[in-house]
Amino acid sequence: MFSRSQTGSLGEEAATTYLRQNGYLICNKNWRQGRYEIDIVAQKAGITHLVEVKTRRAGSLLKPEETITPTKAAAMRKAAAAYLAQHRIMGDVEFDLVAIDLFPDGTYDLRFIPNIVEFGWR
Repeated sequence: MFSRSQTGSLGEEAATTYLRQNGYLICNKNWRQGRYEIDIVAQKAGITHLVEVKTRRAGSLLKPEETITPTKAAAMRKAAAAYLAQHRIMGDVEFDLVAIDLFPDGTYDLRFIPNIVEFGWR
């Protein structure tokens, strides 16, 4: 069985690998400013992708996709505004989700979900 921190680390590494294999340039991982956090910032085809990674042990009560609540979406928007202001990013921005179910043997099921959160903050 994996600890909570191991589960999160394995999920973020799997997400990074997936994104790289699919043509994304990883710009930042685990960016933080105060209480705001963005798991992965990536670029592809002129679009900045702010990627939330949610990893759950297989059999958990909630699927990773179900953890993106209105409160979480609001926090993601605030983090995005802080990141974009700090890095002076211009152009299109997209919130994506990498949802991962982690099995006890270390294998996993990964789903990439584009545009998980709509934004009207720009």
